[in-house]
Amino acid sequence: MKVKDIIKPHTWIIFAATLAASPAQKLNSTVWTFDRLERIGGFPTTVLGHPRLINTLLGKAIEFNGVDDALFIENHPLAGFQRFTFEAFFRPDRGGAAEQRWFHLSERNSTTGEDTNTRVLFETRIIEDQWCLDAFVNTNLGSLTLLDRDRLHPLAAWYHVAMVYDGKELKSYVNGTLEGSGPLQFSPQGAGHSSVGVRINRMYYFKGAVRQARFTPRALTPQEFMKLRNRHQDR
Repeated sequence: MKVKDIIKPHTWIIFAATLAASPAQKLNSTVWTFDRLERIGGFPTTVLGHPRLINTLLGKAIEFNGVDDALFIENHPLAGFQRFTFEAFFRPDRGGAAEQRWFHLSERNSTTGEDTNTRVLFETRIIEDQWCLDAFVNTNLGSLTLLDRDRLHPLAAWYHVAMVYDGKELKSYVNGTLEGSGPLQFSPQGAGHSSVGVRINRMYYFKGAVRQARFTPRALTPQEFMKLRNRHQDR
């Protein structure tokens, strides 16, 4: 087994994965699977650098080099949501910068087309050979950073991360375990776009891979988060 195909920890240890369509439909969720470069979630992309489509135990994923690779997607999947759950499967690799922004959802000004300061981000902080999650939200009403540098995880393994907002409180999770929470005044974001592998302004590149993301217009419990299952169970 390649080191980069390790999945951490316990409940997430399986050998290949797909996300069943019916749970997503039941939750009115949008699912983005990173199994191609030219379109994600049905939306056109702009490719920066040379991100690679790779095969992993979870299925196809997109790998970023941490230097100049990124994808820009012409959609903001949380636009209009008053409550939300933002989930992803990703693999942070060794050799990246100390601060990395790997999934950025940004509102655009409807008149000028420019990015506003309203945004949602998944970030990582690298400490020696480990990483911790930084979940950040900024709106017209307030902002919040959820970052605990004592909650460290090994690099070069697959993880599920989630950001959940229930109308009053923002929470962040790694592999279903709560890592941070705090009160947040939130206003729904307008239409915009997204970047994967870098911040929208092309700073803080990400070294690693992204397999899948899901966006749900309500606050999910950890029991409702995306689950991985063995492909052989479908036979």
